[in-house]
Amino acid sequence: MATSEAVYRAIAEHDVVFRADCPSRPILDQIADKWSMMVMAVLVEPRRFNEIKRRLDGVTQRVLTQTLRRLERNGMVERRVLPTSPVGVEYSLTSLGESLREPFAHLYDWTVANASEIQARQRDYDQRAPR
Repeated sequence: MATSEAVYRAIAEHDVVFRADCPSRPILDQIADKWSMMVMAVLVEPRRFNEIKRRLDGVTQRVLTQTLRRLERNGMVERRVLPTSPVGVEYSLTSLGESLREPFAHLYDWTVANASEIQARQRDYDQRAPR
């Protein structure tokens, strides 16, 4: 049995409560954030801030800065100051960040495979929902 199946079974069988002080909650909040996932996907190789920003249509400088800081704080991303003039900064995934590549790929594949059905259900819901 896969690890996630064991976790889901334990939750179902033991009425596990996701406590507010559970250490996994802020971490899940960080890595499940759309910008965090996209930044980590863009970092297939080390990249400078503006290069990351150009690849993430719609992200603001402020949000990207906050996202990179949170990822760095959580050990997912490394920030390296480059010895250039003017001084440059480059971001890359750490080994911990790299370890999320496979789970993210599965989630992305699931999203692409199910996008049409989800959009159809959203339209159905929106037509039924009281306004």
